[in-house]
Amino acid sequence: QVQLVESGGGSVQSGGSLRLSCATSGLAFGTYCMAWFRQTPGKEREAVAAISTGVVTYYADSVKARFTITRDNAKNTLYLQMNSLKPEDTAMYYCAAKISTFTSFRVNWYEVQGYRNWGQGTQVTVSS
Repeated sequence: QVQLVESGGGSVQSGGSLRLSCATSGLAFGTYCMAWFRQTPGKEREAVAAISTGVVTYYADSVKARFTITRDNAKNTLYLQMNSLKPEDTAMYYCAAKISTFTSFRVNWYEVQGYRNWGQGTQVTVSS
């Protein structure tokens, strides 16, 4: 069965860095488009970053120039390097996977409902 397991979350001070990982199994990782989402209590889940099978990346405006999404197809693992963290980055972070054409992914990478597979999340807390 498909499994996505996030790790690397924790508590840091404002301006600090964290690297999240999402280890996957049960899927042909290299054929999936991948993404990171985040959610805080009472708010909708929002897209943070995404990466296509062709390693084209997309970012939410709020994290551009601070976060970097990468993938290692040999290790079936997705990463999110988060630098210059801010208190507003505090959230539960989830990785997600879906099959998509490049044309579709380019326009819908941020849509929650398009992703079929999700991890359980890892908590990131940034204090001021």
